[in-house]
Amino acid sequence: MFYNHRIGLHEAPYEIACTSDMLSERLETSCDKKTAKLVTLSLEEEEQANTASDTRQPVPNSKEHDTFKSSVGILFSCLGSVVGTGNTWRFPRIVATCSEREGSLAFLVVWFVMLYIWSVPIALVEYTLGRFTRSSILGSVCKFLGTKAFWLGGWYAAVVMFVSAYYCVVVGWCVYYTFLSVVFALPSDETEGLAAFNHLVRETYWPVLTHVLCAGVCGICLYGGIRRIEKVNLVLVPLLLSLLFFILAWSLTREYAEVGIRFLFTPAWSSFSKPGLWIAAASQNAFDTAAGYGILTTLASHFTRDKGAVRYGVLLPTMNNAVSLVCALTIYSTVFSTLIQASPTFTKSAILRIIQSTGPGSTGLTFIWMPVLFSKLGLTGRVLCFVFFLCLVCAGLSTLVSNVQVYFAIFLELGVSRQITVAICVLWVICCGLPSSLSLEFLTNQDDVWGYALIVSGFMFAMLVILYGPMRYRRVVVNDFGIHDWSLPFLWVPLITVAVPLIGLTLVGWWIHDMIVFDNDWRKINWNSLSIILLEWFALFLVLLLVNGVVLWKRFNPYKDQVDEGIPPKD
Repeated sequence: MFYNHRIGLHEAPYEIACTSDMLSERLETSCDKKTAKLVTLSLEEEEQANTASDTRQPVPNSKEHDTFKSSVGILFSCLGSVVGTGNTWRFPRIVATCSEREGSLAFLVVWFVMLYIWSVPIALVEYTLGRFTRSSILGSVCKFLGTKAFWLGGWYAAVVMFVSAYYCVVVGWCVYYTFLSVVFALPSDETEGLAAFNHLVRETYWPVLTHVLCAGVCGICLYGGIRRIEKVNLVLVPLLLSLLFFILAWSLTREYAEVGIRFLFTPAWSSFSKPGLWIAAASQNAFDTAAGYGILTTLASHFTRDKGAVRYGVLLPTMNNAVSLVCALTIYSTVFSTLIQASPTFTKSAILRIIQSTGPGSTGLTFIWMPVLFSKLGLTGRVLCFVFFLCLVCAGLSTLVSNVQVYFAIFLELGVSRQITVAICVLWVICCGLPSSLSLEFLTNQDDVWGYALIVSGFMFAMLVILYGPMRYRRVVVNDFGIHDWSLPFLWVPLITVAVPLIGLTLVGWWIHDMIVFDNDWRKINWNSLSIILLEWFALFLVLLLVNGVVLWKRFNPYKDQVDEGIPPKD
């Protein structure tokens, strides 16, 4: 039985049938000892070469292909990439928007189910794909499907590029409100809260300044490579989690906090028939867990093969959604307890209408109401407001760095120097995010367009596995390749080949039908219409297909000689 040194390519890895000592004894009986010694040494050298090949050492002097220093660094870096304002800002407002007067449990049930039939299967593809190829998302796709699929890798990268641009603006708002909670008086009612936010985004250039500041901090983190990102996350993520659980503990001690928690876990069964609930749950899961972004693939490209990609692919999305639930518990208990104490005649329906009034740019619950609620607590409220927005800043920065790292890695693989790559990425975030910092309507449009695009991206990850062969992917890329990792169960195969594509097609089709039936202006080109979303997607696809045509025409393949940066899946 011969040992295949390219483990996991076509055949399962085999243990060497005969050790060098055993073969040496056999040879001694049939040939002279000198010959046996030569063969033994040859086998030992081959085994050492195979071991070196298996460990897949990074390219010398390549910071971008450094590996993480520790398992703790991997844990916090992966958590930092997914735990962000999606948990602390977006999730509570999505829960409120999808709630009925009875309660919010229907959304939470669908959201929980979508985690395991949508997000986790896709996250497993991303983690194992990156660990296997040790390439960016573009490189991983090209190594699996060839340069004819250049457009597909470009789609993943482009979606993240647009998300990171407007996301940086939201992180900048958090920076401003952290400053506001220390320097200025907190707004005392909804009118003052709305006035304070409108003053920020419509009457000043603070959003531009904080946007540029956050982009600059992101560039500094990226310049140091994966080891600097690991160090940053080792500080930011524990700080974020500590602050979150501190605020949760405080909110649960408030009088009438149980009213908000009871509302959060009370079902409205009629909600299950609404397509918007399912679409919101799936897109929020994608936004929360980063499944379908290409972020997880980029992070996993820094894994050695003994790092548990399957283990991380299951546990980290679960931990991420637990953080989202903590944020919802904190905000609901705080909102209900504060409003009931301030106005004892408020009903639950009235409070729900208040938290569903999302304000401009879907900012109401976080940027308008939370400062108002904290203002009711005097000096303690000011301190808690500072801590709350500091949480958002930590979460936002850690996620922003991971977002930008997706296309940062692509430029490095294409041969661009690190200094120029940092400059390109920072300038992109600043310039592309500038319209969002100046116009709430534009930011809302970007959130809708690229939030829904995550469903399309998840569908495409499933298609990548289907084209390669799901059983082959499970055996070659995951189970035969990983060391000290969980075995990927067979259940994943029907999930990624049937459930994920079916859910993706159903949700997109359901959403389009819903928009056409209930939105009379869906044909018009305005910020929130179906037409503008489809038009932006079509424009991106057209550009990517044109670029792909040029790549094929020029026979451009930057990955054909990068064997030592990952195992080519077709060799």
